[in-house]
Amino acid sequence: MSGPAIPTPGSPAAHRPAAFDRVELTGGPWQSWQRVTRESSLPLAFSWLEKAGNLDNLRLAAGERGDAECRGPAAMDSDLAKVLETAAYELQHGPDEAISEFIDRATALLEAAQEDDGYLHSHSQVAKAGERWTRLVDSHEMYCAGHLFQAAVAAQRSFGDERLLAVARRFADCLVAEFLDQEDPPLDGHPEVETALVELYRATGERRYLALARKFVDERGRGLVGTHKWGARSRIDHLPVREAPTLTGHAVRALYLEAGVVDLYLETGDESLLRASAARWEDMVATRTALTGGLGSRQVAEVFGEAYELPPDLAYNETCAQAASIQWSWRLLLATGDTRYADLIERTLYNGFAAARSADGKRYYKGNPLQRRADHAEHVGDPRYRDEWFYSACCPPAFTRIVASLEHYMATTDSDTLYVQQYAPAAVSLPLAGGTVGLRIETDYPWQGAVAVTVAEAPGGEWGLALRIPPWSAAGFRVEVGGSPCEVARDERGYAVVRRAWRPGDTVMLHLDMAPRLTVPHPRIDALRGCAAIERGPLVYCFEQVDQGVDVDELALLPDTGMRVAHHGDIPGIGRTATISVDAATAATSHETGLPYATHPAAVRTTSRTTATAIPYYQWDNRGDGAMRVWLPLD
Repeated sequence: MSGPAIPTPGSPAAHRPAAFDRVELTGGPWQSWQRVTRESSLPLAFSWLEKAGNLDNLRLAAGERGDAECRGPAAMDSDLAKVLETAAYELQHGPDEAISEFIDRATALLEAAQEDDGYLHSHSQVAKAGERWTRLVDSHEMYCAGHLFQAAVAAQRSFGDERLLAVARRFADCLVAEFLDQEDPPLDGHPEVETALVELYRATGERRYLALARKFVDERGRGLVGTHKWGARSRIDHLPVREAPTLTGHAVRALYLEAGVVDLYLETGDESLLRASAARWEDMVATRTALTGGLGSRQVAEVFGEAYELPPDLAYNETCAQAASIQWSWRLLLATGDTRYADLIERTLYNGFAAARSADGKRYYKGNPLQRRADHAEHVGDPRYRDEWFYSACCPPAFTRIVASLEHYMATTDSDTLYVQQYAPAAVSLPLAGGTVGLRIETDYPWQGAVAVTVAEAPGGEWGLALRIPPWSAAGFRVEVGGSPCEVARDERGYAVVRRAWRPGDTVMLHLDMAPRLTVPHPRIDALRGCAAIERGPLVYCFEQVDQGVDVDELALLPDTGMRVAHHGDIPGIGRTATISVDAATAATSHETGLPYATHPAAVRTTSRTTATAIPYYQWDNRGDGAMRVWLPLD
């Protein structure tokens, strides 16, 4: 089977994932995003790995260049590994000579740089003169190993590659020899190796990798990472994983660790791990998640803030955190079969995550704010800019490896039911109920809410077809079978399930409510009090200055605003979209004493009525710099 996160046959997983070779995208935004990755993003990444020094660092470690210095941060090897993972999954969409050549060349370089005992971390081998494991709080040695393991598994599952897998196994064996039997082993300050070791165990059957993953998870929270200027919380080492009630500290580190915690449950059946991780997920969604699915409220130290600390303008919402959130939620979905995890995947994927890359696939955000002010250009070095690459370039390949593997997140099965978790035009063929179920999914999602599912192949006997009903359409959806209304309710897990003896040619039509809706924040989100945002279907909308006739920062929404949807085949810089026009007001504030404050709310006065136009948030900043807001004040 291909794809990330494939539980073993004996796993207590409630659902099994769909393999790549069983799902083929046939249209829609997902297919377009993958095309852009292949045509633009991967060639760009190949060139930057040369320019930034990632490949040269490995050449130095291999002894090929003795007169140069190691470049970049300690995690440089991980950028290469994530690009390799992207490339491996992309080859499942069709052959590509340039991609294959890059994988071969990079694999040969990793083989040459790897030491005899399997150790492989170019920064330590070169810049630290071979020093190992002495500063794990910041060295990223195991973090880089984890991404290498995931790339190797992707290559093995995608096209049967054993060379990169052999490199990964030698490094994993090095970790096992060093740490498995060590009392109080030092831990990497950036969790990631935990989930990767579980996946390497799944690919190889080597139980020592699973045992080491468990050891690293069980020892977390005992102070074994080491001291850091931002403290143990920043490095997710303040409480054991079974005791921590909330996510704190560095967002990406915390989320990668959670993916590993759930992976361990999926392979050991330790329910204490699942209970603790699911409880933290609930708290995160309720108190620490932006409307776009973004996570990590503070730019400084890239950490989660306090409960309900969700500023629209200063929030970091790092791209890597959103990718890690998708991975964690996916594992929880496999563990439980509950649609709320797929709901968050959809929110994150279509909004905060998709916004991280420009429409042409050549520029990325590290941080993804929900508001940008008109004078943002004065802030040199602001991480909330798109750029081709970064000094610490974790985010571009974190984005592309998710996009390259999107098919994996589309459908799941249990013993007798096929669950459609996400909606995109696709052909699906999965083993079920002693046979094979083939489906053809046709939809114009997310622009329209109709999803047609046609049975192309069916085993004999009765089986279930389950369609996820997003919470935004829970009160307004319809299901038709064979053109006739079907009375089916959304069950307690969030699915509409139709169970029958299906025959080829049978068709189910799902109609979701795509009416635009006004969304208001929880009253404890101080930064958003008195504001509202607009959503339609799975999409969060924003107001860009380029679309307004007045200053976007003077716009205010009317509580009973009319919302009018207009579909566009191609807006320059954006492509296909659906805009929403709303009735709005412009508000001006008088300065009674020269200060930006007044003694009475009436001093904030509505000066005129206007029309404001919103576009999907994920399409913003493709038409030049300018101000943007997701949340507007309610007049």
